[in-house]
Amino acid sequence: MDVVLPCLDEAAALPGVLASLPPGYRAIVVDNGSRDGSPGVAAAHGAKVVDEPRRGYGAAVHAGLENATADIVCFADADGSLDLAELPRLVAAVVDGADLAVGRRVPVSRAAWPWHARAGNAVLSLLLRSRGLPVRDIAPLRAVRRRELLALGVVDRAFGYPLELLVKAQRAGWAVQELDVAYRERARGTKSKVSGSMRGTARAVRDFGRVLAR
Repeated sequence: MDVVLPCLDEAAALPGVLASLPPGYRAIVVDNGSRDGSPGVAAAHGAKVVDEPRRGYGAAVHAGLENATADIVCFADADGSLDLAELPRLVAAVVDGADLAVGRRVPVSRAAWPWHARAGNAVLSLLLRSRGLPVRDIAPLRAVRRRELLALGVVDRAFGYPLELLVKAQRAGWAVQELDVAYRERARGTKSKVSGSMRGTARAVRDFGRVLAR
């Protein structure tokens, strides 16, 4: 299996993240303009490193997808907040018939998920459920078949990518299975690109709004 890890200044988190990869899973770290030596750290810990100069979460995810070769591809954040040992459960759901398996984040502490980010996620999830998609998270941990995801045609190259993926999955009639996964504080020395600043939060809200307006 291939695991795509979008990366922007995650050098402090990468050793632990890559060490948690299950046997038989290959990490594809997509560097999106890091200045902290993240590509070198990723390569030193056995990851395939892809450079994506176009800035944006969706741009990094898509570049990783294009460089993947496995039938089923997984996606996760590279900040240490997610345990990659959870991935086989999501892959098993796809093997058993789900078109898309996603992890519903269950915070292990209050500090793991800031209240404003959690509230925004709840609102977006409610909107998705109103459209017929039974999910409670705009999940950063995902497993899906590579060819099917490419054919789905997700075009957002910014923070709106995961939301557009779920919207288009619902429109395409995909069977989406949601599984609870632990959500921890990100690794020390890293900073969230969304909830870590007002600018990041504002950009995410803008990108989500564009997706919902389409």
